[in-house]
Amino acid sequence: MTAAARTGFFELDAARLEAWCGARGMPRFAARQLMDWVYAKGVADLGAMTNLSKSHRDLLAHELAFLQGDELKSLEATDGTRKLLLGWPAPGVMLPVLGVATGRETECVMIPSEERRTACVSSQMGCPVGCRFCASGLEGVEGNLTAGRIVEQVWRLARLTGVGRVTNVVFMGMGEPLANFAAVTDAIRTLNAPWGMGIGARRITVSTVGLPAAIRKLCGFEIPVTLALSLHAPNDELRRKIIPWAEYSTVAELLDACQEWFRKTGREITLEYILLGGFNDRREHAEELARVARTIRANVNLIRYNEVDGLPFARPDDRDVLEFQGILREAGVNTHIRASRGRDIKAACGQLRHEAMRS
Repeated sequence: MTAAARTGFFELDAARLEAWCGARGMPRFAARQLMDWVYAKGVADLGAMTNLSKSHRDLLAHELAFLQGDELKSLEATDGTRKLLLGWPAPGVMLPVLGVATGRETECVMIPSEERRTACVSSQMGCPVGCRFCASGLEGVEGNLTAGRIVEQVWRLARLTGVGRVTNVVFMGMGEPLANFAAVTDAIRTLNAPWGMGIGARRITVSTVGLPAAIRKLCGFEIPVTLALSLHAPNDELRRKIIPWAEYSTVAELLDACQEWFRKTGREITLEYILLGGFNDRREHAEELARVARTIRANVNLIRYNEVDGLPFARPDDRDVLEFQGILREAGVNTHIRASRGRDIKAACGQLRHEAMRS
């Protein structure tokens, strides 16, 4: 049986894994043993799973695939940020060919700090949104990642030297998470589950460019994750210049969906705002953003732009960033400036994949 034909371990939750093992004549406790090896001990090598019988290990080797992706590149920044470029097999293909970009590559990033180990993961191969300032959508979108391939990114990042345990997960990598709703929510269940990665619900953040219907659907999700809205402009006219999907929903419609999110979940929204030098970082933009932010229960996360080769946007001056933050705070808006991480390895979303596609 080829690797592509085998069942992916990370695609199975606890109940499905027990059923899968039972259907092959294995005892129910074998599923618990497998989950303990992979999730608790971080082991995906059948040879090391010594409490499984040899006959069961032989069967598993033939029918179960622990890792579906192939690590094509790994980079480490001077600040400790790590970035992986993973290639995913197409249907009927065992693994990507090393050194050959196919469009089925995604990135994931480990962002360490004193208190946290944050995994930034992708939900799609490429991105359909095509934000004018972002590298993720420059080659379009090849397709959705499965739930298992999303979980695998977090598992791989946790295995990097010095990480130990992932404390936080942010869906801020490649793709629009709410455009891959079923896979993303299934992945979150595994990331949150005690038998899985055991990551607290409030430490999992779903970032969306803004799909009002999907935001409302997420209100009913049983796991109380954090929601972040990639606003990036305080009005429709400016937003539509940089976010093509802004043609389909207005800022007012997005805010109404966010109001419903707060009413139903009691959770504040994080408004993400990427500062593009000379474009959306002026005083009038800050004043308008303050008015927008005060209409809902929200905090604002300011992000300095990381330049992308070939795109016409610039990183803002630090003085302008601090002034922008000051205007928001004077208006009573809880505002933070996100620390720039991994600039020397082009850690911004989609940059590593974009370089692989061009080479």
